[in-house]
Amino acid sequence: MQRRHLILGGAAVFGLGTLSLAANAQETADALEIPDMVLGAADAPVEIIEYASFTCPHCATFHAEVLPQLKADYIDTGKVRLIYREVYFDRFGLWGSMIARCGGEARYFDIANLFYEKQREWTASGDPVIIIAELRKLAKTTGMTDEALDACMSDANMAQRLVSWYQTNAERDDIRSTPSFVIDGENNANIPYARFREIIDAKVAG
Repeated sequence: MQRRHLILGGAAVFGLGTLSLAANAQETADALEIPDMVLGAADAPVEIIEYASFTCPHCATFHAEVLPQLKADYIDTGKVRLIYREVYFDRFGLWGSMIARCGGEARYFDIANLFYEKQREWTASGDPVIIIAELRKLAKTTGMTDEALDACMSDANMAQRLVSWYQTNAERDDIRSTPSFVIDGENNANIPYARFREIIDAKVAG
């Protein structure tokens, strides 16, 4: 998915107000404290940073068709460390991120994969009220409670920090489309599994 402007002009939590995105030193510092979600060994020889949006169809395709192969062949075998970073094209993607992160690192990828698997269903209406209800319903199938979801989704400070974090990452790594993959510092737009194999094998071989 390509967007000319990656930086959001505003993001509403529950659609009940707009977050100011005016940058300042404190927001930048807070943004740097947002933890990355990681698959793979810390000492893996190859690092891949995936930039993706929960509302991006191409990202959903990657998570359904490419990531399982990448995980089996390279992540689970200790050759690749995958860092997942969210991109926010819209408030729906931001909501998905807040809910997935609400489950903590242990549940994060289960919730994220569920959001991608059911993407067409929960985005279909375009209605913010229905979308937030559908996201919550999916998250609850992984064991999250209404109380936990309420607490996470009412945290406007976290929403602001996530947007600042996203802006900082996207600008630094020059992310212009999703999914994008920064492989050992080199930016690659959406690529097929065969290309991943080619790049990773060459790097592992030295």
